[in-house]
Amino acid sequence: MKNFESFLAPRFSEFIAYRQHLGYSLQPMRHSLLFFDRYIKDKKIKPNVLSPSFFLELRGTLKMEPKSVNGRLSSIRAFFDFMVRTGYYTENPLKDIPRIPEYSFAPFIFSPEQTDQLIKAVCMRIRKEPRYYLRDLAEYIAILLIARCGLRINESVRLQLHHYRCREKTIYIEKTKFNKDRLVPVPKAAAIELDNYLSVRDAFMTEDQNPYLFVSSRQKGLNDTRLRSVFHRAVNDIGIDRPRQVIGHMVFGSPTPHSLRHSFAVNTLKRIKERGDCPQHALPVLAVYIGHVSYQQTATYLKFIDADQRQGLLNFASSKRENI
Repeated sequence: MKNFESFLAPRFSEFIAYRQHLGYSLQPMRHSLLFFDRYIKDKKIKPNVLSPSFFLELRGTLKMEPKSVNGRLSSIRAFFDFMVRTGYYTENPLKDIPRIPEYSFAPFIFSPEQTDQLIKAVCMRIRKEPRYYLRDLAEYIAILLIARCGLRINESVRLQLHHYRCREKTIYIEKTKFNKDRLVPVPKAAAIELDNYLSVRDAFMTEDQNPYLFVSSRQKGLNDTRLRSVFHRAVNDIGIDRPRQVIGHMVFGSPTPHSLRHSFAVNTLKRIKERGDCPQHALPVLAVYIGHVSYQQTATYLKFIDADQRQGLLNFASSKRENI
């Protein structure tokens, strides 16, 4: 782990320890502060130079999308709020620096048919050799649950064996994003496949000391990076790999494992609408199911009715750009 090296290094460490004590995730914040630490060290900045104009100049050097720029400055702003509260500074030099208008984001949406194709492609890549079979099967079931239950990828790989309640066909998701717990019912077809996997797991691991539901070896769970690789190979197999595109002020995302979660929500709301019910009335229930703090967060999925509408917007934006 890299250390802070500028004149603010002791204060950065103090702030990180404070955030850790409050239970916050440290990685994004630490990454932004390390950038700021290197910047003021390389520029040989003195304490009295940290004025609003300095931060406006710093913002101008950031060659990244507005959302990333705002995120980086937000972390630095939070640090100086801490410095003011602890008496090191009398005023936050970033308090009046506004956020840059951000691009709208259109996540990739899998249609129900594409989701089925993806799951089948992952299944087809399961190797039959005993040394690979259990891990490949675990990766397949993990991706299946992401798609069928709207799980986050880290929720899937961190599941413990006792989190699956076989009799109830539910999965207990413990203290993930927003420090929330939830109990997720597993659809019947997915539960059958999960039960079959557990039978294979028992056969392969007769002296089981591995606490993870999805295993890669006798002692380890699945690896997040490898699971992403499995996903992207399947995306290539079915021919829907799309590059990330920025058109005007709209970012069209490429397929990622998190796209399966977006797609689960969008396709669920679409089915509710097709049977004559109001999707907005279902938002509070869906928010609890997928682990959002409030249903207003889930409402962002209403930007698109389905995968076709999202693709239509991309085609329209692309044609407009070509005609400029």
